[in-house]
Amino acid sequence: MSVESVGKQGGQKPSFMKNDVLWNGIGSMCYALASMVLAFFVLRLGGEEQGGIFGFGYSTLGQQFFIVAYFGLRPFHITDMKGEFSFRQYRQFRSLTGGLALIFALAFLLFQYCTGSYTGEKALILFFLCLFKIGDAFCDVYESELQRRGVLYKAGQSMFLRTVFSVLALLIFLGITKNLFLGAIAMNLAQVASFFLFSFLPLKATMPLGEEKSLSSSDLAKLWKEVFTLFLSVFLDFYVFSSSKYAVDQVYGSSRSGIFNLLFMPGNFIYLLANFIIRPALPHLAILFQTGKEKAFRKQEKSLFKKVALLSLVLFLLALIFSGLALRILEWILGSSFSGKFTGERWTFCILILGGAFYALANTEYYLLILKRKQKWVFIGYGIASLLSFFTVNQVVGMGGFFYGSLHFLSMMVFLFLFFFVTGHGKGEFKGSVLTVSSPKSEEQ
Repeated sequence: MSVESVGKQGGQKPSFMKNDVLWNGIGSMCYALASMVLAFFVLRLGGEEQGGIFGFGYSTLGQQFFIVAYFGLRPFHITDMKGEFSFRQYRQFRSLTGGLALIFALAFLLFQYCTGSYTGEKALILFFLCLFKIGDAFCDVYESELQRRGVLYKAGQSMFLRTVFSVLALLIFLGITKNLFLGAIAMNLAQVASFFLFSFLPLKATMPLGEEKSLSSSDLAKLWKEVFTLFLSVFLDFYVFSSSKYAVDQVYGSSRSGIFNLLFMPGNFIYLLANFIIRPALPHLAILFQTGKEKAFRKQEKSLFKKVALLSLVLFLLALIFSGLALRILEWILGSSFSGKFTGERWTFCILILGGAFYALANTEYYLLILKRKQKWVFIGYGIASLLSFFTVNQVVGMGGFFYGSLHFLSMMVFLFLFFFVTGHGKGEFKGSVLTVSSPKSEEQ
């Protein structure tokens, strides 16, 4: 245990620079906003083509390979307070999954280039954006260890500073050169420097929980077994969530993809806001469930659902009322070349917001399924939705463009919500219930 974490005991109020809740919130919020801010500015500075490549590469394709590198490890890592595995073992495991993600990314991009789907420039830009997100996953293992060692504020500061420096590097180089390829390289270099200053050095200054052991083949097999199903669930979840964005990029190309990506982002923000309601409620719900207090649990479960539903409804109504004005302002800021390209998609935007609302509700039920130890239904639900999306989304988007794409997204989110709701509210689930509070859901979506 680190000296700093011990210093927090005894009810002392933490200082601004050592406030875990504050810096974790700042880091998470900054990280979540980065994709929206970058998508807007790259579209403004680089135009539709480069804006589309960036939006797809950073928040869709790169994020998919981030999930491969991430591999659902963080929840297991940060709750390993007994030191079942050492930091060196977690780092080595993340290096293996990161290498796997890099190989998959190279294979995917090479295939797209060889088949003529991507130009050489687009493939290279997407490679560096995927590399950035895979590097992001490697930084995460250091931030997870900072949290495990009792200095969560340092993890939040690391996330915040890495994000700020990377964003500034990309925007400065893009503003000067108007070349997204150079901007993506600069962003990667900024992340390497930020990782050394804000992740590597702060962790080196703390004390490990125990002996630092290397990852043996048996340890690798055990860790893989612990997190593999969690990884698959998160991977499929993100594919279902992003399938309409994949389809728009494939059917209509990068220019249209950038516009759809920007329309899509506010819907994802509902999920982030909902997590501020969901996650604080989980520990108390877990205690009630574990101790068999069914009546109190049902009451709190219903209260949580109502809060997320109310938030979702309010945000959807705000979108209906103000979307026209908001989209006109967006076009005005982006410039005359975007006139009509956003305001003409007002109903697409509203449906995407509604889809985001159902995604928040689906995730509420997702967390409850994990809490009740019904993980198999999570995997089955995502598996069915992935197959439905894979075989239908390109045809749907090809028939009706953005609007049909938004309807497809909404239908998948409604399906997940209903599936998780029905499978998560059965009888007899309090008999012999045993659980832990942690959840495999990735915070980086």
